[in-house]
Amino acid sequence: MNRFTVQLRNPRLGVISLFLLFAASAFAQQTPPLPVIQQPAFRNDTLNIKDFGAKGDGIFMNTQSINNAIDACNKKGGGVVLIPTGLWSSGPIVLKSNVNLHLAYDAILLFSADFNQYKLVEGNWEGKPSWRNQSPISGTNLENIAITGGGIIDGNGAAWRMVKKEKLTASQWQKLVASGGIVGDNRMWYPSAKVVKGNQTKNAGAIVPGKTAADYEDIKDFLRPNLVVLTGCKKVLLEGVTFQNSPAWNLHPLLCEDLTLRKVQVKNPWYAQNGDGIDVESCKNVLIENSTFDVGDDGICIKSGRDEAGRKRGVPTENVIIRHNTVYHAHGGFVIGSEMSGGARNIWVSDCSFIGTDIGLRFKTTRGRGGIVENIFVDGVSMIDIPGEAILFDMYYAAQDPIPLAGEKREAIKAVVVPVTEATPQFRNFYIKNVTANGAAKAVFLRGLPEMNIKGIHLENITIQSDGGIECIEATDISFKNVKVISKKNNPLVNLHNSTRVNFNQLQFKPGSELLFNITGENTNAISVEGTDVAKAAKASAIAEGLKASVLQINK
Repeated sequence: MNRFTVQLRNPRLGVISLFLLFAASAFAQQTPPLPVIQQPAFRNDTLNIKDFGAKGDGIFMNTQSINNAIDACNKKGGGVVLIPTGLWSSGPIVLKSNVNLHLAYDAILLFSADFNQYKLVEGNWEGKPSWRNQSPISGTNLENIAITGGGIIDGNGAAWRMVKKEKLTASQWQKLVASGGIVGDNRMWYPSAKVVKGNQTKNAGAIVPGKTAADYEDIKDFLRPNLVVLTGCKKVLLEGVTFQNSPAWNLHPLLCEDLTLRKVQVKNPWYAQNGDGIDVESCKNVLIENSTFDVGDDGICIKSGRDEAGRKRGVPTENVIIRHNTVYHAHGGFVIGSEMSGGARNIWVSDCSFIGTDIGLRFKTTRGRGGIVENIFVDGVSMIDIPGEAILFDMYYAAQDPIPLAGEKREAIKAVVVPVTEATPQFRNFYIKNVTANGAAKAVFLRGLPEMNIKGIHLENITIQSDGGIECIEATDISFKNVKVISKKNNPLVNLHNSTRVNFNQLQFKPGSELLFNITGENTNAISVEGTDVAKAAKASAIAEGLKASVLQINK
């Protein structure tokens, strides 16, 4: 069985032991050992926030009461801080070591829409140091912490977010405009004038030597916080809670070690700009399991810093297991990038479902990032109703929605060779198997850089029903084994451009397909086909003028 087996022990006595049982396959031997993920443990003492003056009436501001309870728990050596049933309004909460913040069922922790509750702090945004509004929940350099229970944590994100008119119905747009704020160019709603100015400011929030928080006051509202930010923490558990309605990203663990996310729900409106589910950045030893994501941007995302700042930090995200999760709306179900300048490696994804995500498996980067992404293992993903690509590798990421809005025009990519430097990103050694998709705009899209091809992508036991087939551009050492693509558009089914050493073994397709392989690009070479009945296609191949017929070898 190609599945992960997890043994859970009492955290006082041991750790989570994780190992993967692969069926015999060519790439199983490439698998590095799986991580051992430490679990937090807490004293039995429980402090109720009501004993610190908290009131769950939805009116009283409980910021001080909750933080006082956390401080007291920490000073006693740790334990549980209980948020009981009720509607608890609050400003920012700061976690402390050895504290489990536990929300009872029917407890709602609702963060204030009053921006004055959130001071500007030095933080991180999309992989670079940045001034941000203080996160509703944060913790730095902590150990042995948790957020657990069955309650809801709501970031009141609608108060913070810009909204594109095209993403709302007419009645929703009218209601939003009537609520106040500012409309710009009749297509974007802004919560305040500070948000408008921030949106017009280049590198808004970037930390500049000599500047203080006061220098950013005129764009403060634009510097949206992530709902939960944990930085430099060890032994972290998020379990059972619903995290929703974040101003920006929902969950952002940064430079953390031994992180477990289990049985949580993460939600945002589908139109929530930058409304990611979880962004695991420069973390080590991570388990994400049995959780559900339905968000406005990427669902489960791996990052490691952006451009020079990320390379200078130089901390990859590594040793990550993602299993038994469901992602509904999102820009991507499982995503790496585009801020991956510190690298990413040794990541396992298994038994996940993507329902209507813009893209299924999404791996994105661009020139300037640098970083190496390698040793990625995907085994068992089911998808339905994917508006874009089921499987996508793209080294020309352009920081825009993966699916164009109605009437939106985008320019075609112009391929230009540039020198290889430390800022050149690399994707290599991906092993993807047992993937099924019912409905996608395109089955597989691989696009590398002319100076740095995507390398070592292996797809096995793949079945995809889609509008379009397979496209490989600037790709090297690619294998398709037992891949079945039932495509509405099959002229061609497979398009290969400037790609080399690409092997198709047991490729299956709709009988009568107009053209099986279209081969272009002066650098294309060593395309091989075996175990495939090419006679079922009306035409087996079309090879561009100037290429030798020998670039394609069909072995019966």
